[in-house]
Amino acid sequence: MALNVFDHDEYRPPVWKSYLYQLQQEAPHPRRLTCTCEGDNRPKYYGREYHGMISREEADQLLSQAEGSYLIRESQRQPGTYTLALRFGNQTRNFRLYHDGKHFVGEKRFESIHDLVTDGLITLYIETKAAEYIAKMTINPIYEHVGYTTLNQEPTLKKHLPQSPEAPDGPAPAKDDRNAEERLTSLVRRATLRESDLAAKYEKVHNFKVHTFRGPHWCEYCANFMWGLIAQGVKCADCGLNVHKQCSKVVPNDCQPDLRHVKKVYSCDLTTLVKAHNTKRPMVVDMCIQEIEARGLQSEGLYRISGFSELIEDVKLAFDRDGEKADISSNAYEDLNIIAGALKLYFRELPIPLITYDAYPRFIETGKIADAEKRLESLHEALKLLPPAHCETLRCLMAHLKRVTEYEKENLMTSENLGIVFGPTLMRAPGLDAMTALNDIRYQRLVVESLITNEDVLF
Repeated sequence: MALNVFDHDEYRPPVWKSYLYQLQQEAPHPRRLTCTCEGDNRPKYYGREYHGMISREEADQLLSQAEGSYLIRESQRQPGTYTLALRFGNQTRNFRLYHDGKHFVGEKRFESIHDLVTDGLITLYIETKAAEYIAKMTINPIYEHVGYTTLNQEPTLKKHLPQSPEAPDGPAPAKDDRNAEERLTSLVRRATLRESDLAAKYEKVHNFKVHTFRGPHWCEYCANFMWGLIAQGVKCADCGLNVHKQCSKVVPNDCQPDLRHVKKVYSCDLTTLVKAHNTKRPMVVDMCIQEIEARGLQSEGLYRISGFSELIEDVKLAFDRDGEKADISSNAYEDLNIIAGALKLYFRELPIPLITYDAYPRFIETGKIADAEKRLESLHEALKLLPPAHCETLRCLMAHLKRVTEYEKENLMTSENLGIVFGPTLMRAPGLDAMTALNDIRYQRLVVESLITNEDVLF
């Protein structure tokens, strides 16, 4: 169990560590070395920092006057390619320069050369001065002490946090840093509310995306400053966790999605959705199954006959907009096939299928086994490859489809027919050629048919 700062007064987590922030303030400022000559061959996306086709030696001599000075030159060895020459650490450094609408020398892309150089000088300075410190940042992270959940009661937490930060590991903070606490929106937000006992205990990896933070920001894993002008770190698109890129590699798989970030139901990762809504299964699955079973499983051609696509799309939009408050009753949609179609559409639009890409080959191999007992054993092992939320949802769906087959005399839907309908819906493999995909349809049907028939044994 993670420590709770409300219960353990002896622990006082640092609100921030200012060493790296101080270094960013000390980094050399960019000094553009202006070319006084008029050149006809200057690319339109460069300014007077462009000096034409000069040698490394000439660039070095021009830049030797001041730290942080820079210019752009065209390569003598490869005409048409350009080099950023930058003075740092009393030597001239040369970087191959690219432009595709934005300027870049590595992963980061900048609107202007000035911003590129500013960010580069900050990065070079910090990584030179604090290489050892950066290497050790993740050794005693704040993350391990305050735990991890999404906290909506930020003002309450602020009363419990220490009024002054722990002594920094590096030089003293700059004077203009006195209001930094007000800017720490994300670090303060995530503290110590225990996860609800009702929450499904599914493990989920964070969905990190490179992010540009406005204003000073601190890593929510190690509590250190996130340096640079743009793309200073990564942000989890599902829960909002902000960390350094290097810290993201050691953050536990304990993402707690937040409904403020998870905006839709359809086309949303299944585990993300159930954790965001604090349920065992996607609410769209439970609600659709409940509605179908309440109205009658005897409906002829259930799941085989398609409802009107426009109305199925309406149901999808209702779930995306209203979540569990979506109205899918007979008053809103009289045709039961619309609800059945909406359920099938949900599974088709999952970014990772219910039977995941990773598990797909094992399930297909299972479908190829002729012996019923051996196929059952193989299916049992294959199910272990599914993430818990996927396995639980598959269990619920198969139990429902088993109940559908109990009325096969009325609805004409046998386990074989349902296998034909749901095989391609629940199982998809990326990158298969057309012939292989066509051959797999047969085994997809057999897998789903076996799951329905043996639902009581497998789950």
